[in-house]
Amino acid sequence: GLIFAKLWSFFCNQEHKVIIVGLDNAGKTTILYQFLMNEVVHTSPTIGSNVEEIVVKKTHFLMWDIGGQDSLRSSWNTYYSNTEFIILVVDSTDRERLAISKEELYRMLAHEDLRKAAVLIFANKQDMKGCMSAAEISKYLTLSSIKDHPWHIQSCCALTGEGLCQGLEWMTSRAGLR
Repeated sequence: GLIFAKLWSFFCNQEHKVIIVGLDNAGKTTILYQFLMNEVVHTSPTIGSNVEEIVVKKTHFLMWDIGGQDSLRSSWNTYYSNTEFIILVVDSTDRERLAISKEELYRMLAHEDLRKAAVLIFANKQDMKGCMSAAEISKYLTLSSIKDHPWHIQSCCALTGEGLCQGLEWMTSRAGLR
């Protein structure tokens, strides 16, 4: 049975739903389009969402980039159904709003529709002077206390693409376990 299931998933190119969330100006849309086109595109604040399919090693990810403005965050839960992966993008230079990112993360993790979701945290803007390291962000977000969701934090720079492949590789390896 297990062999058949593995073969079936290999040939059927199962699609995995991903939501990309984070506060406004964290770099969510830039990351989405780096995944898609491997280049920087001019973005403006996302009202609602952007959705794109990304294929990595025959693994299909349907990625929903959701607007992060304060007025839009209350509607994030309308995207949660069937989500397998949460990508939380954190602006590593925005120390003042890290508490809000933490609050939103734990609100999501408590939601019934996300009880089986794996979490990838991108510590974005690592190219900026004075940014917090991934280790600092992990400590502040108390990621080590998350026991019921697989998680990974990855330093990155959305503008150059640095670190994004490592995050995708982690998701691809997790997708193979589902």
